[in-house]
Amino acid sequence: MRALFFAIAMLLVGATVAPHGVTPAGRVLVGYCVALKDIDVAKHAGFDFAEVRTVEIAALSDAEFDALVARVQAIGLPTPSAYQFLPDRINLTGPQPATPENETAYVSRAFARLARLGVHVVGFGSGGARRVPDGFSKSAAFDQLVAFGRRIAPIARANGLVVAIEPQRPEESNIINSAAEGLTLVDAVDDPAFQLLVDFFHMASVKEDPSVILRAGSHVRHLHMANPNGRVFPLSASEYDYAGFFSNLRAIGYSGLISVEASSANVAADAPRTIAMLRDGLAGPR
Repeated sequence: MRALFFAIAMLLVGATVAPHGVTPAGRVLVGYCVALKDIDVAKHAGFDFAEVRTVEIAALSDAEFDALVARVQAIGLPTPSAYQFLPDRINLTGPQPATPENETAYVSRAFARLARLGVHVVGFGSGGARRVPDGFSKSAAFDQLVAFGRRIAPIARANGLVVAIEPQRPEESNIINSAAEGLTLVDAVDDPAFQLLVDFFHMASVKEDPSVILRAGSHVRHLHMANPNGRVFPLSASEYDYAGFFSNLRAIGYSGLISVEASSANVAADAPRTIAMLRDGLAGPR
């Protein structure tokens, strides 16, 4: 009964989130990546949704998770996306990776809980979990990631979720560092429940041409955003060269969610500017 009440309540909160992350009027939804304790911060700052941390949610006891569900219901902010997917202890690559049984036990628990919270897309960054040990073949590690993707995609699909691999700069991961490499992994896994997340901060850090978005097309299922100068809230179209990123997203008709994964000295003051800037960027010239 509690789960049914929660589902109905979330449908009534501001029309929540349509399948591709837009409201019926076509307004792109902008969210904020936060710790569980800060979901109310995202709400008060004016974000459309909160992006929650999978590792936090999976670590809760059953009683703590029930309390979280009640708290999210009380706050009244949708949680359609999640990040920080895997803890470092679940190592995916190398000569002694985590066993498939340990992987699927964690993933099954996490995905069931995310689904109950209304999550639709799970960002797969987890640079520590996918880090390739020194001396181990990158090709063999890639094959291990493909096998992992194929194991978890059916679990995601059964819970109404899509996993989106997030390419990360070399400082955070030593494999899958560009959107092009992420797309190669998506193609190799070859499952509609395993897609691509594009993070502008990482794309800019490796100086990747945003035209890769045109090739990725509908495989782009989620976005993360930060001003690369300091990894802070993006506030203005003039502060950095965002033009190619946004124009290519418009060219593929992207209408999904976009989450701010960045810091701010004053979230309440910066959030309205950030939200307006991202909506304008994805809407294009008028």
